[in-house]
Amino acid sequence: MADIYWFVFLAASLLIIITPGQDMVLVMSRSLSQGSLAGIVTAAGVSIGLMGHTVLATLGLGAILQASGALFLILKLVGAAYLIYLGIQLLRSKQTNLGFQQSEQRSLRRLFVQGAFSNLSNPKIALFYFAFLPQFLVGGGEKGATALSLFILGTAFAILTFLVKGPIGFFAGNLSVWIRSHPVVLVWLHRSSCAVLVGLGLKLAFDGRG
Repeated sequence: MADIYWFVFLAASLLIIITPGQDMVLVMSRSLSQGSLAGIVTAAGVSIGLMGHTVLATLGLGAILQASGALFLILKLVGAAYLIYLGIQLLRSKQTNLGFQQSEQRSLRRLFVQGAFSNLSNPKIALFYFAFLPQFLVGGGEKGATALSLFILGTAFAILTFLVKGPIGFFAGNLSVWIRSHPVVLVWLHRSSCAVLVGLGLKLAFDGRG
């Protein structure tokens, strides 16, 4: 297995995970409309969806590494541009509150499936995984070891997502009230995540590895 920048990975991942987005709104909405357990189950589905992207990213990046170093370099540059784009989009965001919609009552099984499908069907998450995971590897390493490390990183990101969004689903009611009364928090979360994503994008673009 290739060495991993664990501290940097964990810090960047946590900041990105807590920044409100599609998954966060889905988890909190289900919790507010059907209770804490519904939010937790939805968060579990979201994390399982991320595991699907983990497998796809591992297989895809592994295949590219096997095929051509030049292709991997191209992917790295495209990934860097995508991370910078995401950061700029967050910086430009004027959203200062979260919109929660009341929805029909669903079984816990359907909530789990919906959480997973909302992730698996989102191509932006696949692109994010391709761009985000490889840069936390130390050195090149053997191709098989690199693929294993990518799988471990993706799994860790999925677990962190549940560890963060599960409790958010449980405490969604209190959290939503607090966010509405402190809208500046969303602004600073967006700015902080922007700095992280742009920084990671620049690091990926100018890194001599690969």
